[in-house]
Amino acid sequence: MALRVLHILDHSLPLHSGYSFRTVAILREQRELGFETLQLTTPRHGVAAADVEEADGLRFHRTPMRRSALSAAPAGVYVQEMMATARRIEELAADFRPDILHAHSPVLNALPALWVGRRRRMPVVYEIRALWEDAATDHGTTTERSLRYRASRALETFALRHADRVTTICEGLRGEVAARGVSSDRITVIPNAVDTKEFRFGVEPDVALRRQLGLEGRTVIGFAGSFYAYEGLDLLIEAVALLVSRRPDLGALLVGGGSAESALRAQVAARGLADRVVFAGRVPHADVQRYYGLIDVLAYPRHAMRLTELVTPLKPLEAMAQGSIFVASDVGGHRELVRDGETGFLFPAGSAPELARTLDTVLARTADWPRIRAQARRYVEAERTWARSVARYADVYGALSRGPARDRALPAHGG
Repeated sequence: MALRVLHILDHSLPLHSGYSFRTVAILREQRELGFETLQLTTPRHGVAAADVEEADGLRFHRTPMRRSALSAAPAGVYVQEMMATARRIEELAADFRPDILHAHSPVLNALPALWVGRRRRMPVVYEIRALWEDAATDHGTTTERSLRYRASRALETFALRHADRVTTICEGLRGEVAARGVSSDRITVIPNAVDTKEFRFGVEPDVALRRQLGLEGRTVIGFAGSFYAYEGLDLLIEAVALLVSRRPDLGALLVGGGSAESALRAQVAARGLADRVVFAGRVPHADVQRYYGLIDVLAYPRHAMRLTELVTPLKPLEAMAQGSIFVASDVGGHRELVRDGETGFLFPAGSAPELARTLDTVLARTADWPRIRAQARRYVEAERTWARSVARYADVYGALSRGPARDRALPAHGG
């Protein structure tokens, strides 16, 4: 009989994010390995059209929730979300009878899984894709951030210590988990990866799209993804401003959107770059490769902070898979993925002049590009495919399915 896994997720398709795309890859590869999976999203997914939705051939069970008017404060909302999630896990577990509960970040998913898992004597895997506490540094006053950070960190540590197994997406997070007292034999890295079949290598640029965007005759540097402050796109715009006197044909293409977009547009206007920087907006996932094909050098100039130092992103791997030349800041998450000068190029994080210098150097080394593209593609094919990565779950699940969940008392959740 196939081993059954109930996945508890923050959100999923049809919402597009690195989180959603990793989830789809995990589910497909696990099914190829013979596991039977059921997928649940928590109230954090948002309003859904139905209790069960199908997206890209996968069925996702949703968690509806009515928020109490008495719980407008974030802490009250979080408690309500967790209680609703726990009830939904109970409902699905009664019918599906999973062998394992697999909760994915954030900790708001892990705690309900632990409550239900201990009550039903089911082992719990907690997968850390990022630490929820790190979001605390982006909101509120200094005092509010400090309080939220300490509370979030305490909850994360509690969940990590009580989960039967912990999986992480990279070595940086593995080290952070181990530092909190979790033994190394309970931690497994399931690294981010790519499906190389989804990325065409050496695609010719779409001439009509280039003309439509006003990029004819331009050497284009660019970015495709979410516009968050930590992505460092402010540095990319400043680097363009520094390079235009040396490279009058230079242009930039920014594909996507997000919370930093208005500030970036204002920066472009202030630097007089409106005729050089194109904001393409959000585009359908299926069309993204057309835009990639217009970019000569991609840039991933992430700022240095806990999140970027610890967590490896998907974008550089996707760039390697499709043979794109790219420049990335030397934060820890990038250093874990990129071999400087062999599969991509690194520059000192936080420095627009260094980014400009590195871009200028890379643009001058076009003769080396075919070799670097080939090396990058070989790297992902050999070490970073989803089939290779997801296969590691077999050992994690196998060890848990052969014995009972650890008997650790947990506080009641009140619902």
